[in-house]
Amino acid sequence: MDLATLLPAAVRIAQDAGDKIMAVYRTADFGVEHKQDDSPLTAADMASHHHIVDALTALTPQYPVLSEESTKLPFSERSQWQTYWLVDPLDGTREFIKRNGEFSTLIALVHNHQPILGVVHAPVLNETWFAHQGGGAFKTANGETFPISTRATGTPLKIMGSKSHRDPVMPQFLERIGEHEYAVMGSILKACLVAEGSADIYPRLGLTSEWDTAAAQIIVEEAGGHFTRTDMRPMRYNTKDSLLNPYFFVFGRDYRDWSQYLV
Repeated sequence: MDLATLLPAAVRIAQDAGDKIMAVYRTADFGVEHKQDDSPLTAADMASHHHIVDALTALTPQYPVLSEESTKLPFSERSQWQTYWLVDPLDGTREFIKRNGEFSTLIALVHNHQPILGVVHAPVLNETWFAHQGGGAFKTANGETFPISTRATGTPLKIMGSKSHRDPVMPQFLERIGEHEYAVMGSILKACLVAEGSADIYPRLGLTSEWDTAAAQIIVEEAGGHFTRTDMRPMRYNTKDSLLNPYFFVFGRDYRDWSQYLV
């Protein structure tokens, strides 16, 4: 795999999908439906899904594509995959519906259960974070592309939390951690703020799916940070029937056992 060649292609695909999302975003009716788990689904989710799946299949026909909006595939089939694309066409659909701009398109390439390439594109912000294994992490904003890196732990600690998903154990975690600043944001953009050194930690003490995290994980790691389960073990992908993630921590340059603050 030539990751240095695949990455700019994946960035273009994510940005083009973002354009399709914005075409729906500007309309009066999103065509909101609800999936079996009661999570919302819009015309933008599906427009982005079809564009990304078609484009990645044309780019690398040898690699399967697993999207949040794909037909559910049994683990007996997925377990045979060594390398595959893992996609969330619109991460933060609730934020999309609220029109607050805090949503993104996520594309990751996973190899041997770990992400090796990732793109996070925020269409309203017109900002893109991206990385591949061994190549460093970068951000494009205001027409310029520049390297990013995590920071040493700040004082007071800046902690990011979810805007639309209440993690019931978060208040106890925050109380035990001591002095801090707390901010909320939608989508996996919280992890991107850690990657670029604008925040110290994003603890997710609630449920997510594998397509929610893989793209950001490689970006954070290439920026010098850490993306771990709450038992401080590595996050791994496509290892079980369920595509739900364990709870996790995203944090910067300084390694700390954040699990000590959990009740």
